[in-house]
Amino acid sequence: MFVASPVKTNSYGAGLERFPAFPVLPRRRQHIVPLSRKVRAVISREEKTVDQDDGKNTNGSLVSNSPAFPWQRSKYTGTKTVIAVVKIRKKMREKLTEKVEHQLELLMKAIGQGMLIQLVSEEIDPETGSGRKSSETPVLGLPKARNDSRYLEFTANFTVPTDFGKPGAILVTNLLSSEICLSEIIIHDGSDTILFPGNTWIQARDSGHKKIRDGTAWIHSRNDNPEGRIIFASQTWLPSETPAGIKELREKDLKSVRGNGEGERKPHERIYDYDIYNDIGDPRKKDRVRPILGVPERPYPRRCRSGRPLLSTDTPFESRGKDKDEFYVPRDEVFEDIKRDTFRAGRFKALFHNLVPSIAAALSNLDIPFTCFSDIDRLYKSDIVLKHTEGKDKGLGGFIDGILNVGETLLRYDTPAVIKWDRFAWLRDNEFGRQALAGVNPVNIELLKELPIRSKLDPAIYGSPESALTEELIAHEVLHYGMTLEQAFEEKRLFLLDYHDMLLPFVDKINSIKEDPRKTYASRTIFFYSKAGALRPLAIELSLPPTPENENKFVYAHGHDATTHWIWKLAKAHVCSNDAGVHQLVNHWLRTHACMEPYIIATNRQLSSMHPVYKLLHPHMRYTLEINARARKSLINGGGIIESCFTPGKYAMELSSAAYKSMWRFDMEGLPADLVRRGMAEEDSSAECGVKLVIEDYPYAADGLLIWKAIKNLVESYVKHFYSDPDSITSDFELQAWWDEIKNKGHYDKKDEPWWPKLNTTQDLSEILTNMIWIASGQHAALNFGQYPFGGYVPNRPTLLRKLIPHENDPDYEMFMRNPQYSFLSSLPTQLQATKVMAVQETLSTHSPDEEYLIDLKENQRRWFQDEEVVKYFSKFTEELEEIEKKINKRNKDKKLKNRTGAGMPPYELLIPTSPHGVTGRGIPNSISI
Repeated sequence: MFVASPVKTNSYGAGLERFPAFPVLPRRRQHIVPLSRKVRAVISREEKTVDQDDGKNTNGSLVSNSPAFPWQRSKYTGTKTVIAVVKIRKKMREKLTEKVEHQLELLMKAIGQGMLIQLVSEEIDPETGSGRKSSETPVLGLPKARNDSRYLEFTANFTVPTDFGKPGAILVTNLLSSEICLSEIIIHDGSDTILFPGNTWIQARDSGHKKIRDGTAWIHSRNDNPEGRIIFASQTWLPSETPAGIKELREKDLKSVRGNGEGERKPHERIYDYDIYNDIGDPRKKDRVRPILGVPERPYPRRCRSGRPLLSTDTPFESRGKDKDEFYVPRDEVFEDIKRDTFRAGRFKALFHNLVPSIAAALSNLDIPFTCFSDIDRLYKSDIVLKHTEGKDKGLGGFIDGILNVGETLLRYDTPAVIKWDRFAWLRDNEFGRQALAGVNPVNIELLKELPIRSKLDPAIYGSPESALTEELIAHEVLHYGMTLEQAFEEKRLFLLDYHDMLLPFVDKINSIKEDPRKTYASRTIFFYSKAGALRPLAIELSLPPTPENENKFVYAHGHDATTHWIWKLAKAHVCSNDAGVHQLVNHWLRTHACMEPYIIATNRQLSSMHPVYKLLHPHMRYTLEINARARKSLINGGGIIESCFTPGKYAMELSSAAYKSMWRFDMEGLPADLVRRGMAEEDSSAECGVKLVIEDYPYAADGLLIWKAIKNLVESYVKHFYSDPDSITSDFELQAWWDEIKNKGHYDKKDEPWWPKLNTTQDLSEILTNMIWIASGQHAALNFGQYPFGGYVPNRPTLLRKLIPHENDPDYEMFMRNPQYSFLSSLPTQLQATKVMAVQETLSTHSPDEEYLIDLKENQRRWFQDEEVVKYFSKFTEELEEIEKKINKRNKDKKLKNRTGAGMPPYELLIPTSPHGVTGRGIPNSISI
């Protein structure tokens, strides 16, 4: 029953309760009654009938007829108590001042001035025409102790009519001076328990003036969002099925994250919008001018808009910010502390701002080349000593001093897997060929279908389209394996690695770079797959742009004399250099990172967090926007690490744009379609995934198809569960708007292409989603986490070469003949360049301690679903991945599979689902998080 008792009032004019388990109502919602009539509500579960006219229960107890209770009508029957348990996640690391603030905030929460929450029913209030709402109630009391010290729990009690209906949303307002990480809210309504997953940051009232760089999701203050942040229950609803009481909130929440395309975004905001790549160059510096990407002449996927001011009214270049860490990503996309620390601590983890000056100080001469292989070996055997230097707080030594509290820091690279058990494996042709199938870039090898190979470039500019790799030459090489050229074609034993057309338009420009000079060719390599199961290079073509006197096409084949042996080594090094650049700029950055970004933006803008497709994709979007923003700031930017360490130099992103224009197609990004396009698989309805591999021992493809099939099975079951009606796909206006926006805004420069898939059926949707999840998980893992294991040894995979191959009349030829080893080593990156790129590769190959893996999707998704049938789909998926891991481990012990096992050979583990943190060369995260 209700018991009246006088209470004190606070500054809101509301009752400040002596017992904080009961709600205090803010001024704007509370009807002030005479002091003698102020009441404290003690709720019992007995049914009561309230007569609004006399303000009394049938048992005579006083009640307020205050409009604070929006469900009050002239007559109603019964009330009940609903309990909300609010789970808040603490910051992982707090400064002393923050700890003091934290204690004060606990006090504020205890007296009801920290956070306000309000229930919204799934049912319509007939008087307002909107969802029925409870009173706005403070979260009160001291936090409860939990087993996990990272979290605090508070409670709030609501009194609602018995016919209030099921809560479908909660409005949350933060009254504190700092942001709050809301993990979840659990509503206990009698025997019913309803989960409201948050994992979102709710901003403080002064958030617009405070720089914020900590991670997960934040809730806004009353000043930022006067009506409260909307948190929906875990129930999944298609738009047409949304309960009437929360339908308006669904639309309102989506509208709030789209922004209006104007103004500079602030760190606390969660606005998702599109922009072109006008932020990678700086025209104020002559050596930092870079073309804008995302315009007709240089197409590119769109990035997340930050709205930073343009450098001037007559230039479209966006300013790069005043502070080194200053870049916008929506607040819920920001790295967690532990993830951020992965970038900043440990061995050369201070990649972006501290690496270059520190190594420059440690190595006295910036241009010294490696003079012998022992120089390279010492990188893994010896410590690099970074001494503390007073007054220099921006160097890596000073930075790590602050982290580790030492005066000297000893940093040593781990021995890369490619030479860990066999130092000379990289020299052999078999290993050169194996890495095209089982290395870090196994996605460019293709079946050779005819000779001569023909270029598609304009012959008026680039000369004869026919390759210098003639039928006669290849027939001669194939004879060494006891086979005719016709037999080799018939048995599908000839393969090609072709970077000719992609690189030739850039060769002259790259070779003319004066600062940090590097030299390159456009390359083609033909391989032969032997009956013994080894892929071996037959011949290499290296081309320069033609001159009136010479076509400049040079052909190299392996030989048996010393000179040919060393020339062949240099030719392979140039192929590896090209392969490294294409891998980094096209296959890794463009086809995973950059192309995934528009999917993430569209998903947040067009799909409610209640939408089943949003829930499915959510784990696969984690951290991608921030890692991409960091890359634009310090990795792919003008003068960044990629430009200084990889062959294309300042033309890197132009090359990436050209590849997007000429080769990127959404419908070909799925693994089976890509394999068929490259001739590495044939369509076969009886085979797994509908394709049969041309080379059975193709580790990337064989393991990848297992992962692809598991993803496909999960997605198909999931989609059919939510879209049982044949017309439900076309009638889902959120889904249709999502796909339309991906095509017409996210990939605007490709919007008119005829190959975009339709979205009319469950099969269409399943294929689209399987593509996206594969790209974010398996594809990225295969292309990313092997960078240091394969590239950490510079001779195996040089990222640039500084010299062309000498010919007899060249000035360098005599030196080459006298000391070919020195000529080879001096062609490699300098010691500084090599150390820089090793640091990049090590960082990019590192799993963070807070990594979320594909195999754990069942646990990650459990909080989003209370539908047991859906939970079973994810459990089955986890079981499939566990079996796949066993199968891959078994394959890696099969001696018949020569590309997986052999003396001193590292097994192919890049698509093994599990991994500890660190540089492991294995593990499939859910998302592109590094």
